[in-house]
Amino acid sequence: MEKWLIDIMNEYGYWGILLLIALENIFPPIPSEIILTFGGFMTNTSNLNVVGVILSATAGSVIGAMILYGIGLQLDVKRMEKVIDKWGHILRLSKNDIHKADAWFDKYGPWTVFFCRFIPLIRSLISIPAGMSNMNIGVFLLLTTLGTFIWNIVLVNLGAYFGASWEVIAGYMDVYSNVIYVVLIMLFLVFIVIYLKKRIKS
Repeated sequence: MEKWLIDIMNEYGYWGILLLIALENIFPPIPSEIILTFGGFMTNTSNLNVVGVILSATAGSVIGAMILYGIGLQLDVKRMEKVIDKWGHILRLSKNDIHKADAWFDKYGPWTVFFCRFIPLIRSLISIPAGMSNMNIGVFLLLTTLGTFIWNIVLVNLGAYFGASWEVIAGYMDVYSNVIYVVLIMLFLVFIVIYLKKRIKS
């Protein structure tokens, strides 16, 4: 996959970066770390510049986020209630659980959207619950743009600074991603245990 990503960026420049980052948001397994750090490296070997790479990557991120936000809008609370009516007894979920989650996101969603932009995998998928909770589109766009802009500035500049050694940065980011995944899995398991204990007690 890495060679394919690099070939597209070499061939299409800014437009290739925009397209790949948009796809990375929709299909998280595509590694943004490689796209951004190699994009930074390309500013040393082509007519691309750091500002252009950052802006095209940010535009791609926002486009991808808006697509997932739109998907989330189609999975609003009312539709989820229908799912719970049908499958809730199997999933051990109630309509009240859905409303609690929605209320939580209404309260903390904006900051969640911003900070999750720095967490691999989650940085893309967070757009779906934002849509599901009908987060204000202006707030969503502002925090999404700001979060991804900061993320892109850091990685593109690192790629530009380390030049031909950009793969070293990508490697460190891969380690960072793996650590985050392990932490998220552990937190998920803890949440499941706590949730099941509460269900058993009730």
